Amino acid sequence: MNKRKLTLAIALLLSGCSMTPEYDVEQVMTVDKVYLHQSNTTDVAASESHWWSSFNDPQLNLLIEQVQQQNLTIEVAAQRIQAAKAYQQAVSSFSIPTVSLGAGGFSYGISEKDPLLGDMVSGIQNPLNGQQLELIDKDQYGFMVGANISWEMDVFGKLDALSQAASIRLEQAEILQQGIVTLITTDLIHNYLQYRGAQERLAIAKQNIDEQQQTLEMVTSLVDAGYGSDLDLAKARAALAGVKASQVVFETAEKVHLYRIATLLGQHPSTVLDKFSAAELPVVTGKIPVGLPSDLLKRRTDIAFAERDMAAINQELGASIAAQYPSFYITASPATLAKNADDLFSSGSSAWLGFAGVTWDVFDGGRGDAMVELQQARFEQARLRYKQTVNDAFNEVETTLMTYGNSLMFHKQLAEAAEQSSKAVAKAKSLYKAGLIDYLQVLDAQRQDNQVKDAIVLAKLNVANNLLLVNKALGGDWQVPADTQTLAQAH
Repeated sequence: MNKRKLTLAIALLLSGCSMTPEYDVEQVMTVDKVYLHQSNTTDVAASESHWWSSFNDPQLNLLIEQVQQQNLTIEVAAQRIQAAKAYQQAVSSFSIPTVSLGAGGFSYGISEKDPLLGDMVSGIQNPLNGQQLELIDKDQYGFMVGANISWEMDVFGKLDALSQAASIRLEQAEILQQGIVTLITTDLIHNYLQYRGAQERLAIAKQNIDEQQQTLEMVTSLVDAGYGSDLDLAKARAALAGVKASQVVFETAEKVHLYRIATLLGQHPSTVLDKFSAAELPVVTGKIPVGLPSDLLKRRTDIAFAERDMAAINQELGASIAAQYPSFYITASPATLAKNADDLFSSGSSAWLGFAGVTWDVFDGGRGDAMVELQQARFEQARLRYKQTVNDAFNEVETTLMTYGNSLMFHKQLAEAAEQSSKAVAKAKSLYKAGLIDYLQVLDAQRQDNQVKDAIVLAKLNVANNLLLVNKALGGDWQVPADTQTLAQAH
């Protein structure tokens, strides 16, 4: 160890210190002042929770409260927090003295050939009378009750750094649980929206089947009367078979998303078959309060987790640096010792042993320096991961804002098409009543109108899903308050 380190060690011994380096998170990543896609947003700070209330769906609100209370993955995350708390407590305990109590009896025999005590056991010749004089008994026994107190003085902050690292890992476990709540809630809302969308599309498909059945019957009558062709009949049958096939697809989708909801609730699918009453897909067209881009650094759990990872590794780096300097120990062992157990607590039976020392690895083959370099490399990896996480987060927000805006435009254009399609159906019915067209043209107009209605459902579903993705990208605390969950459980 060179003179500079020796001088530093002596100075730090007198004052105590931390060897953990400092770093500035603000210098790791710069943030733009505005988002690229601002047209569908406001600068008002995003709501910390319950953004889904814009759907105006009480059944969805209750479902979210239930899933956050019942989901097994969220419960596992809660147990991770308990484990992290226990680990943090265990690591922190190294910085305080350890006290252990003990009691026991002992018995041992001394060899007459012992180089130190052998003559005292076998006896020495008394110069006065020539007799053998035994100074101590060959067989020894006794009893002891005592304590052992040991303490490592944290002069260079190694134990404190490890304790701080464990505390940060506990924070990470809490952040991870918050992130899991967001992911589970996102999954639930997505499946609920898909379930409602499948229901609406199924209703449209059933209506389309009825109308296509009427078309087939009319075409069949025309063919039988000699006014139609086999080609017309084949087309009518194919159209009916197509919409019947779509009914199976929508029924399957309805059950798949319903069963996924049951999985998220930790329940059997049979428990959710009649869980929901009829409801339509929500239509959301408002602007999203996203706040400033800098707010994203505080709202996203993945960013918070990555930053805390840097902090934890930085503390572990400090511990590895401190491990290169001396370690100071104090040990004390007070006890009572007596040949007979009855005398253990009598006067004169006390005994003690004390020790204060220092250990210093002045040569370890470069192991200490290698551990410091290892932690420095880990910190650099964590810093790069943090930058990547921040970059990914902003790109995700920009992407979802763009897709949300485009989905609103798509929905608006389809709404205009639906309006014209409804007018076409009304016009076809009016012309049919006037005897200007046959009913086949009315049914064809209704078929096209049903196709537009189905596209409208897809457009609404697209808007709702994109709203979900934007809010997921914006982050925030999605945890429903405990008092609200209690009401959900009572319900």
